[in-house]
Amino acid sequence: MSDTSVLPADAVRIRGLTKTYAGSKSAPPKEALKGVDLTIPRGSMFGLLGPNGAGKSTLINILAGVVNKSGGEVSVWGRDLDRDPRGVRAALGVVPQEISADVFFTPREALEVQAGFYGVPANRRRSDELLAALGLADKAGAYVRALSGGMKRRLMVAKALVHNPPILILDEPTAGVDVELRRQLWAYVRELNAAGVTVILTTHYLEEAQELCDTIAIVNRGEVVACEPTPVLLRRLDTRNVVVVPEGELAAVPELEGFEASARPGGAFAVTYRKGHGSVEQVLAAVRAAGVTIQDVSTEDPDLEDVFVALTYGDASRPDPTRD
Repeated sequence: MSDTSVLPADAVRIRGLTKTYAGSKSAPPKEALKGVDLTIPRGSMFGLLGPNGAGKSTLINILAGVVNKSGGEVSVWGRDLDRDPRGVRAALGVVPQEISADVFFTPREALEVQAGFYGVPANRRRSDELLAALGLADKAGAYVRALSGGMKRRLMVAKALVHNPPILILDEPTAGVDVELRRQLWAYVRELNAAGVTVILTTHYLEEAQELCDTIAIVNRGEVVACEPTPVLLRRLDTRNVVVVPEGELAAVPELEGFEASARPGGAFAVTYRKGHGSVEQVLAAVRAAGVTIQDVSTEDPDLEDVFVALTYGDASRPDPTRD
């Protein structure tokens, strides 16, 4: 997806990135990024996650040239942000959180104007191709103001791709998009990634990140607290759940010696234990000792939401993820 004959090893390389916003009479300066180091491999589907205010948007806005960094080094597609900001912008297609579109243009006109901004010659523009790929071909001649919110979001993705960038940044792209439109969007994004486009995704839908991303970084309070392949990240927690369906209805969740149990829908309950400090057999023995007759049992490993909560609201970034 690039004219560069020698492709860079990394799509994005960040070292020591800092950003401090100036304070005011009523508020002190805010340190939004605190020496961030981050490497995004070329061709990856990369998730950038974190709670509100963690620094994700600041980082993306620095890459996009919207916010000036305070310090550190940023390289995008082998181009230094300080020395070649135009080259960096040309390597990126950015889909922001906020829907922004000229409501008096048609989708085709909007793409043609956007391509003109990037200097794409008329004979190399792909307006109709992009509209078709994103399910907007039948709306090509309608005014943007007549499009639904989900269609406008897909139009923003098309606008980000008019100059054929090697890196696509999707900042909460499925917020407010219904299930079918979300499915179509992700199908197209997967096609782009398979064709070599590096995709950087921020989302609050953690199940999307777990399913889509091969690598995930979690940012909290201006720092990267984890950056690992998704399967490795999911092994961060050393806990496991045993879900027990009892025979008959219980008056309350049983009290188990050495374990904690919590209610689940349908009368079931879950028992959590730490790997290396317990086993399924020990859990089941404690359940039976509490006088519960077991009808069915299953086990659950942590999902991305569990890891995310531990890293951002707990302290799983330390070597022992259960330490306070």
